[in-house]
Amino acid sequence: MDDRRVLERTHEDLANDVAVIASEFLGGFQKVLEIHRPAVSIFGSARVREGSEPYRLARTTAGLFAEAGFAVVTGGGPGVMEAANRGCKEAGGLSVGFNIELPHEQGVNPYCDIAMTFKHFYARKTMFVKAAEGFVIFPGGFGTLDELFESLTLIQTGKVLHFPVVLFDSDYWSPLLDWIRGQLLTDGMISPEDLDLLAVTDSTSHAVQTIADCYETRCAEVPTEPEKADAQ
Repeated sequence: MDDRRVLERTHEDLANDVAVIASEFLGGFQKVLEIHRPAVSIFGSARVREGSEPYRLARTTAGLFAEAGFAVVTGGGPGVMEAANRGCKEAGGLSVGFNIELPHEQGVNPYCDIAMTFKHFYARKTMFVKAAEGFVIFPGGFGTLDELFESLTLIQTGKVLHFPVVLFDSDYWSPLLDWIRGQLLTDGMISPEDLDLLAVTDSTSHAVQTIADCYETRCAEVPTEPEKADAQ
């Protein structure tokens, strides 16, 4: 895999590697420019199946976003990603998938109007942020947590605007939130206002309204004032 080779400590083709990564960024930016409407990035597990609650709810939520005039951006794969792209497309919206090349050859799901497959995670993840007015995070594993905490870090440190980050399924996320409050906040690893970076809901309509309201009022453009300049 290109990422594995590029991330080795020593190799001999630095200029070519940088050129390949730059071309992925350029291609991704060009795809983002094709999204001629506000968009939301929806994340969640690739492992959930059609008929499961996360699949059903992601599909419903994406359909509501489409009806509200939003494009839906996902990782372009199966599970929650497929459900969200499917729900958006079924509702007549613009469905976008930024896929990743993996050893098990995860393909782009069939519900994407705009799609691109990336070799490098860091280029791909940039497009999720660049395209979106907010994130909705459904239950998921390491990849979903990576996307969640990267978004929070970017907001906390002022690298991006303060866009909404909505956790869907309060039962699923409650243990993590309890740990954040009971451990990170108690030990001074985060500030009290950092907790305000997250919203939690079990309502499809509330998830949509949270992001739509922020987009209408441009609330993301109100800067946060962290007590510190770095993320720890």
